[in-house]
Amino acid sequence: MSALPQIEPADAMGAAADVLVQTRKTLGSVPNMAKAMANSPAVLKGYLALSTALSGGVISAPAREQLALAAAEYNRCEYCLSAHTFIGSKVAKLSPEEIERARHAESSDPHVAALLALSDAIARGRGAVDDTVLKTARAAGVSDAEIAEVVGNLALNILTNYFNILADTDNDFPAVTPHEQN
Repeated sequence: MSALPQIEPADAMGAAADVLVQTRKTLGSVPNMAKAMANSPAVLKGYLALSTALSGGVISAPAREQLALAAAEYNRCEYCLSAHTFIGSKVAKLSPEEIERARHAESSDPHVAALLALSDAIARGRGAVDDTVLKTARAAGVSDAEIAEVVGNLALNILTNYFNILADTDNDFPAVTPHEQN
């Protein structure tokens, strides 16, 4: 059972009702994470705004899903790992092999592998990375815009990972559990 109540759209009032309507328009549905985030309409609005902004960036939707999978695995967030496995498979059309690779911050695509390695280094270093990490990413063709968006995507994923872990959000996706070790 979730540690935060999940506000059903039909029962929501005021700002929570408004942002849940916006959620359905933006995402096409209202997942349990959004229902829990609606306890603070500001948090849900912030999540939607950053997610929408990054979806218009230079990193492709499949690569964003791979970044989300790597972060969820690293942070051991079952809810996000389940959600992004489902979305990665059904929407972004990632193969089961690429989904598994992403969970290890790897990809068969060298450019995506460089994005994942950069994101992983940033997460593990809490923002501090060695100059060679950036040089390696740039040598693989990662642009300055992509470097900035990797940080943005990592921030978005940490928000959702930590929120769902703390809230113990009821999983509304086929369950995928983190591997034993990161």
